[in-house]
Amino acid sequence: MQVPRSEIRHIAIEGVIGAGKTTLAQMLSERLGARLVLERFEENPFLPKFYEDPEHYAFQTQIFFLLSRYKQQQELFQADLFHDFLISDYIFEKDKIFAYLTLADEELKLYETLLSAIERNIPTPDLVVYLQCSTERLMGNIRMRARKMEEKMSEDYIRDLNEAYNYFFFRYKATPLLIVKATDIDFVNKKDDFDDLVDQILRPNKAPVEYYNPVRRK
Repeated sequence: MQVPRSEIRHIAIEGVIGAGKTTLAQMLSERLGARLVLERFEENPFLPKFYEDPEHYAFQTQIFFLLSRYKQQQELFQADLFHDFLISDYIFEKDKIFAYLTLADEELKLYETLLSAIERNIPTPDLVVYLQCSTERLMGNIRMRARKMEEKMSEDYIRDLNEAYNYFFFRYKATPLLIVKATDIDFVNKKDDFDDLVDQILRPNKAPVEYYNPVRRK
């Protein structure tokens, strides 16, 4: 498939746990021959403990993610002479979603102090793609991939996280945003779904916020 030319070069894919953001980032990177930057969640030693005991491990988990994401984002400033596109499966700003959802008041104050000191000079994507899914679809995807650390993840937590993501992105104004109604599409197994989604992502001259509600195929 020929890749259309556009002004979009740096694309960030976002979504709740189980939305398929990493899978889409990988597929899009392969299609475009892009540099791929993935969040290194598996490097966080506190994450499995957080899923077992959120109250005791939320702060350690959050601070590790904050500093890891910051370090990785700084690496994006390095020039890349071999790729026209850069695809990532997260944006730095989304760190706040988890912080406000999981941290206690005093922990949140300390988090905000640290965040304010490091959040300057973060690269800005040309486009953010938000995969919006129902909680039921998210839980189904989580169960299907069967990651050990996610075994004890509750539906209530995913529902709260889903609501927090929707609240955040419906007010997001930092970059052009494409909100994809992703509950009923299967871009992994249906080529037409993926092709249509790629066309929407690469279409130039986007409004500040656009919505893509794909036609459900049987």
